[in-house]
Amino acid sequence: MNPKPFLQIDRVIHEKGRLPIMSLLAAAADMSFTEMRDTLKMTDGNLSMHLRTLQEAGFVAVTKSYRHHRPLTTCMLTPAGRKAFAAYIDLLEQIVREARGPK
Repeated sequence: MNPKPFLQIDRVIHEKGRLPIMSLLAAAADMSFTEMRDTLKMTDGNLSMHLRTLQEAGFVAVTKSYRHHRPLTTCMLTPAGRKAFAAYIDLLEQIVREARGPK
């Protein structure tokens, strides 16, 4: 098996806490912090740390606003985040195809 694809895996996305965040945001236009926290069953601190890493990589945009006089934090994938996630999925598909071998 060719080891090259494994060396190309985006470690920012691949981490077990960040992959579910990227997957959720890829399936939605945006999502509130509390929706993500509750769906993924993460603590506030854990989710915040992963979001910060994704934001620093340019993959996630975080918007803070108010709804009904309460703070609302909303997250969405940036265009770079969508592109990186698509490339990540494509690479995983390539790895699976190679692992299955010729038909």
